[in-house]
Amino acid sequence: MSAPAREILHASAVALEGRALLILGAPGAGKSTLALGMIALGATLVADDRTTLEATADGVSAAPAQGLEGLIEARGVGLLRLPHLARAPVACALDLDREEVERLPPRRNLLLLGWSIPLSLRPPRVDPAAMAALLRHGPPVDPEAPVSGPRS
Repeated sequence: MSAPAREILHASAVALEGRALLILGAPGAGKSTLALGMIALGATLVADDRTTLEATADGVSAAPAQGLEGLIEARGVGLLRLPHLARAPVACALDLDREEVERLPPRRNLLLLGWSIPLSLRPPRVDPAAMAALLRHGPPVDPEAPVSGPRS
């Protein structure tokens, strides 16, 4: 049986330099707050609260659910309408429901629509700048993997 081509998740997504971070978590976990922090640092909203995922030839793309395009909830402030992307390829995911206990965590992956996506768990302090760096420069390096190339 093949993986479904599309699904809607209770998640938010922001993109930076053409790469989207899928932010997973229960209601109140901080998905929108993190998204807004990253938007303040230059990311662009893709979706808030309900994210449509679609399998493509190159991976998984994220898009806003119909009727929620450009809307994001700022808790205690209200719904904001922001510039948004209609679609962006998912580069990595962050699960705010599961706490990271390792200082240098192993490489983890999340299977979405038949594609393996790099996954990070909620760090002790969720830093929008660190998440923006993750999108700009790729997933974290596996601390157990051999180092290749010049070190800076």
